[in-house]
Amino acid sequence: MKKYLTIHILTISLIFFSTPIIQSGEKSGVNLRPYYKELSVPQVHEIPNVAIRKKEKWGFYGHSTIDHGFHLKTINDDKVVVDPATSLMWHQSGSDKYLSWKRAKKWIEDLNKKGYAGFQDWRLPTVEEAASLLESDKKNGNLHIDPVFDKKQWSIWTCDSHISDDSLSLNGAWRVSFSDGTVTWSSNSYDLFYIRPVRLNK
Repeated sequence: MKKYLTIHILTISLIFFSTPIIQSGEKSGVNLRPYYKELSVPQVHEIPNVAIRKKEKWGFYGHSTIDHGFHLKTINDDKVVVDPATSLMWHQSGSDKYLSWKRAKKWIEDLNKKGYAGFQDWRLPTVEEAASLLESDKKNGNLHIDPVFDKKQWSIWTCDSHISDDSLSLNGAWRVSFSDGTVTWSSNSYDLFYIRPVRLNK
């Protein structure tokens, strides 16, 4: 009897200590590239965590495959959106005017000087990070983005620049458009798009 009792206790102990404990509502982490990179169209076609509906010579139509669980927070009267799935904190809105890619960097510098929401490490998102916000359907008015975000910023710059084998190609940067669910590149001198800053929330 003691022998069987000992075996039973050992079995329970092994199950208890070898099984990972998952908290209720906990999501598996998704690591997205947080640093600047020069990217060609074929490279952008290969970014992870997206479902591409149609590839184009300028980018693609698609949406994120990440299960986010966004929640809105107000810190020091500043609104942010926290994403537990990617450990990212987003500016809930972003710039209220169109900015060129170069001017966008200055806007970020000013935001960090002010210490938006108590932080000074805000930056432009990478293609992977910005594309993670793309929804498969229009959920925020006419935009493919969660309604927790301000809908004014219909298309946002990323920090990544576009490279091409074409020597006549314009100096470009990648952007994400929530109006039509695309990832594409544009001349970095165009004052036609917004920015939505992000930071790593760890």
